[in-house]
Amino acid sequence: MKDHKRFATTPPMGWNSWDCYGDSVNEEQLRGNAEYMAKYLKEYGWEYVVCDIQWSEPTADGFGYHYYYPLCMDEYSRLIPAENRFPSSAGGKGFGPIADYVHSLGLKFGIHIMRGIPRQAVHANCPIKCEGVTARDIAHGWSVCSWNPDMYGVIPDAKGAQEYYDSIFELYASWGVDYIKCDDICITEGRPDNLYSAEKEIEMLRKAIDNCGRDMVLSLSPGPAVLDKHAHLAANANMWRITGDFWDKWERLHDMFDRCLAWQDYVEPGAWPDCDMLPIGHICITAADLKEGRWTNFTHNEQQTMLSLWCIFRSPLMIGAEMRDNDEFTLSLLTNPDLITMLKTSSGARQTRRDETGGKGEIIWESQGENCRYAALFNTSDEERKIEFDAGGAKVYDIWQREYIDYDGFAVAGVHGVRLFRLEK
Repeated sequence: MKDHKRFATTPPMGWNSWDCYGDSVNEEQLRGNAEYMAKYLKEYGWEYVVCDIQWSEPTADGFGYHYYYPLCMDEYSRLIPAENRFPSSAGGKGFGPIADYVHSLGLKFGIHIMRGIPRQAVHANCPIKCEGVTARDIAHGWSVCSWNPDMYGVIPDAKGAQEYYDSIFELYASWGVDYIKCDDICITEGRPDNLYSAEKEIEMLRKAIDNCGRDMVLSLSPGPAVLDKHAHLAANANMWRITGDFWDKWERLHDMFDRCLAWQDYVEPGAWPDCDMLPIGHICITAADLKEGRWTNFTHNEQQTMLSLWCIFRSPLMIGAEMRDNDEFTLSLLTNPDLITMLKTSSGARQTRRDETGGKGEIIWESQGENCRYAALFNTSDEERKIEFDAGGAKVYDIWQREYIDYDGFAVAGVHGVRLFRLEK
């Protein structure tokens, strides 16, 4: 096995189309957000442009799934982009032209996939790229996704199963794909139906990437991942979700403190527990009950809290917004160089204090930086708080205020807010 940890040595940073376009993203939207990233964010370390789910379905139009609708597929049972949504894919080019364009901007390109093989290929008994074997021969009939009807899992030990995975990654490599988000495969809590083959299918993905001749980040979803499986996840993937789909509700953000605490010992270069996407800015644009989408429900304080926790913990960062609509505040969240430096270079993040008794709402995380320390003082209560913290006589730089401050041992944090400090000797 190749050492997949030799890349993604810092948490991957990019944009994913799900939060703003659901399953209906198209070529113009991918290219447009790539152009925005190249112009405004690339210099800060943002680099991945990821096309999320259902890119092979011509009729996808929002955040729901069209059960059993035809998907676009090649002669070897491999899904390919829908030409009506991705015109440059015509003539068998697949995502190659889009990937080439993203690369020309100095960025990297990623796609979402579901584990397994298309049900339509199984029902039609289509061939796979393995002599004498068809889709029906490798399909695991009851290994199905509970929320998306497109795929069957594969029988890991069946002849042709690994060859099928090898064939799809051979295709992705020919397109120039740099990042794979594989869904319905992360070994999750409360999913006994999926445990039968999840570990083996993850290993098959790893082997297929190693065989394809191109480095690709492997991201596993959904979550929450099982903590006891951390060694297997780290041995095969670059990142894995520690939560279900994360959306812009304070209760979900507050819950992430528990999840980060549980995973704090298992953060390592090349293998990142993933707090999920950043639902900031303009999102839910194609939601059926909204005409033009909506802006994040998180307050400014809550958005800074989210970014502070994700970055001190060292989670991968995936922007959920339609970036071309970013306002000044949203852009400021993503272009804070000191925040990104903490994400990229710190280590050993720990929760060092938590007191939420009697409405206090104080949580403190600390980590080690290069010639400095970091401290994040979170106020999880519903009122402004003065939080005590001993800086040990260090010179204190406020990362969100972007200035050095006179520090007297206390910091005022707003409702659901944070004070994020770099402590220098």
